[in-house]
Amino acid sequence: MTRRADIARNESFFRAVNEGIAEASERFESVEGEFLCECGDANCTHRIEVPLEEYEKVREHPTRFLVEHGHVEPEVEQVVRQRRRYTIVEKVDAVAARIVRRLNPRPRPA
Repeated sequence: MTRRADIARNESFFRAVNEGIAEASERFESVEGEFLCECGDANCTHRIEVPLEEYEKVREHPTRFLVEHGHVEPEVEQVVRQRRRYTIVEKVDAVAARIVRRLNPRPRPA
């Protein structure tokens, strides 16, 4: 369970950083943002360019993340969609899903 929890916490950390990047990109009226890979590897430094519209669609689901191709953690997540420059994954492991929901920086819909 510890590895699954670590993956979830690492991905949630990168998601929180990316929220700031998205905010800054919107302020500068960009159509794309250069985001950190939201994979479970705490040492990952890959960056991925994502249209802000697509970023917002991913953020509508608290268990979805943007990762570099090949950075999927099959023990906790599955691929939802492959794009040319990145992969969208969703948590399927109950422990990981619970952690990322709890750490979601966006308010829950009413």
